[in-house]
Amino acid sequence: MIIDYVKLEVRRTLRDTGFVVFGIGMPVLMYLLFTNLGTSDSRWKTASMVGMAAYGALGSALSVGNGVAEDKSIGWLRQLRITPMSPRQVVAGRALTGSVIVLPSIAAVLAAGGLVNGVRMEAWQWAAVAVTLWLGALPFTLLGIGNGYRLTAQATGVVNVACNLGLAVVGGLWFPVALFPDWLRAVSAYTPTNRFAELGVAVSDGHAPGILAVIVLAVWALLFGAYAVASYRRAATTV
Repeated sequence: MIIDYVKLEVRRTLRDTGFVVFGIGMPVLMYLLFTNLGTSDSRWKTASMVGMAAYGALGSALSVGNGVAEDKSIGWLRQLRITPMSPRQVVAGRALTGSVIVLPSIAAVLAAGGLVNGVRMEAWQWAAVAVTLWLGALPFTLLGIGNGYRLTAQATGVVNVACNLGLAVVGGLWFPVALFPDWLRAVSAYTPTNRFAELGVAVSDGHAPGILAVIVLAVWALLFGAYAVASYRRAATTV
């Protein structure tokens, strides 16, 4: 039943023109813009590629929450309550949906890096960057789901945009963390987006991600997962 639910949600999302334009096209456009304004540094083009692929995955993952909020507003949540699926299964189904729809964003930016900007890595590195970013996007999917079940459709859109921009900037997805003041650099190290990008950067540099990055992301995944389940249960009692 969960698989059928995931297939339904993935088809709905990928048919959304707004998702295709802003979730996939925008990160590619920003990447090409940021890396072709007066610089030809190959290392910057590689690092920015990873950062923008992470940014695309972040936005796509959070967008799952927009669909959740819309479904709640039209009564779909009430229909799910009469199915055999438990709250954890419903949240898990949405999380799996997010895990699928982040892939086009990641693939599009990586393709732009290789085909347009001439980024060169070993074949295993391309695959490893894609896989690490795909797996690392889970906490943001759970955050978007939690927002969707907790808030109204309009509020979810606003909050998810704020989370998207705030986490992207503070996490260093747009600009190198080395340019940050010391206090902001210290804060950035504990954000999920900073450690998320670190996974891909480490692999693109030819070595395994640090254990601290994995731990920080795992902690955020647990926190956001608990938030998503609690939000679903709350919505189930009020909708």
